[in-house]
Amino acid sequence: MATSARREIDPKWYRQVLAQYPTGVCVVTSVTEQGEPIAMIVGSFTSVSLNPPLVAFFPSRDSSSWAKLRPCRSFCVNILSSDQEAICRKLASKDADKFAGTPHRFSSAGNPILDGVVAWIDCLQHSVSEAGDHDIVLGQVLELDVVNKQLPLLFFQGGYGRFSPASLAAIDSPIISQPQLQLVDRARPFMEALTSELAASCIASVRIGAEIVVAASAGTPKQDLTPMLVGQRLPFRPPTGAVFAAWLPEHETQKWLDESRVDTRAKEYRLQLDTVRCRGYSLGLRNDAQRAFVAKLSKLTNSNYEAHHPELQQLIAALAYDPLELSSDALTAVRLISVPIFDNNERVIMAFTLHSFAKPNGQDDVLHNITRVRDAARCVTKAIGGRDPTVEP
Repeated sequence: MATSARREIDPKWYRQVLAQYPTGVCVVTSVTEQGEPIAMIVGSFTSVSLNPPLVAFFPSRDSSSWAKLRPCRSFCVNILSSDQEAICRKLASKDADKFAGTPHRFSSAGNPILDGVVAWIDCLQHSVSEAGDHDIVLGQVLELDVVNKQLPLLFFQGGYGRFSPASLAAIDSPIISQPQLQLVDRARPFMEALTSELAASCIASVRIGAEIVVAASAGTPKQDLTPMLVGQRLPFRPPTGAVFAAWLPEHETQKWLDESRVDTRAKEYRLQLDTVRCRGYSLGLRNDAQRAFVAKLSKLTNSNYEAHHPELQQLIAALAYDPLELSSDALTAVRLISVPIFDNNERVIMAFTLHSFAKPNGQDDVLHNITRVRDAARCVTKAIGGRDPTVEP
């Protein structure tokens, strides 16, 4: 069968079309045999394999930076944050000492890790192969970490920038079921409208066995408040998760209470459930344990952390939730507002949790936020054909 002659692709048109696809901006760093730190800006970094853990980048073979980097046994991929454009330009320049005035430390393998990056991946050079006018560099991951929860720096349509996601949702996973993901899709427009109106952030969480899992998020959280990432897991135990426990059958409610492992607090948690059921929502308050909880959670953001980590369990037990009286002091201490979403059997299948909202000037601000989250959750319940027992017939 005859084949048509290959069409010549204009390089300028090739670049223009490919520029429609945004790429993250990374700095690949290493150290020469003479001890000189070196850096190369890369817009073609990708994950390759989970087992074994492999990543890759694709440098131009005529790159002078790659010529210095290629002989190095190991390298570190620094994922730049959206506010590091100046550092990116400096490291891409022809400066004799690119690292002068650029704060950094060194990995266990001896490669520079830049301060303020979103994350870093330290690698052993696995292989280098040719691909047209570029090389394919595979790296075997030795160590990696998330450092900064800022948005990443992007290269798009010929310039640097950042993306501002209206919301994020979990992808297909063995943890979150397909029906739950479909529910997330129905809920996201309401989350986006809510966070836009209140200049706040919102997560949608689901209960999966003995854990609460974040299935979606909307808005941009403030750095000093609880970082709740899509896919993050927390144990379903008192005093957290009351928004799910309050409408459970008695035998399941008792299992939740038993998770506290402190019999003397059972009565307190029973009152908490009664309060949540009566109000139709759950409130989390700021206290010293909450601040310690935020700090600990910030260190446990990678997907391999244990949801039932002992230190996390201790801090959770000390968190403050659902005061019996909504005094002015209690309302101004509110940090989380959680509202249930019900199915047609009046079971809680998801919860909206508003966080990172502006510090209230008075109790009216918090009450307004509570009302708006309840309205959004009720809209989702109605949209999926659910029945909300907190609404009077």
